Amino acid sequence: MTCNMMDIYGLLLEDGGHQHWWPGETAFEVAVGAVLTQNTSFSGVTRAIDRMKAAGLMSPAAIVAAPDDVVGLAIRPSGYFNIKTARLKALCRFLLENDAADPASLARFPVPLLRRMLLGVHGVGRETADSIILYATNRPIFVIDAYTRRIFSRMGLVQADSDYDVLRTFFEKSLPCDAAVYNDFHAQIVRCAKECCRKRPICDKCVLRQSCRTGMAEA
Repeated sequence: MTCNMMDIYGLLLEDGGHQHWWPGETAFEVAVGAVLTQNTSFSGVTRAIDRMKAAGLMSPAAIVAAPDDVVGLAIRPSGYFNIKTARLKALCRFLLENDAADPASLARFPVPLLRRMLLGVHGVGRETADSIILYATNRPIFVIDAYTRRIFSRMGLVQADSDYDVLRTFFEKSLPCDAAVYNDFHAQIVRCAKECCRKRPICDKCVLRQSCRTGMAEA
């Protein structure tokens, strides 16, 4: 069983091609998406962002100034809209307080400091903070999600219930410190999980099956 992460990434990349992830026209849209995608599908996030654009809510200042019910109505397709309205407003206030209406400008902060700053924002957990750092500021930090836990625990490379930062450190030590690699590798993981490594896996379609305990068991 191979444990070389770059080999695994290479197999996924050859199979699916570059994923051009995270989908978003601006760094702010990416940051908004990172909040809205909590506990929902990305299709719901896409609909919510389209509604935000139509309502003129695609800037931190506009969101902070808008009544909660107006923001909530726009983001309703993302689910949990009352909770996410509060979280989105908290993030927008943070951006304005740090002169970062364009979240890409947060790249001026060292990654460890920026992560601590983001984790101090109401409703921003580790996965959301890391998504903003990687995808909105293009700084190298590896994002861990449920798909990552599923695929790599089935491969026997990690424990599914490991602490988030234990897993993040494992991936970062196993890969070159490269935001582009982290970005696309995570996107490949999402694609593989949706297409093959589902809750009921379709192992015969998966390019990782020869390196996976589950895939070999299914063979």
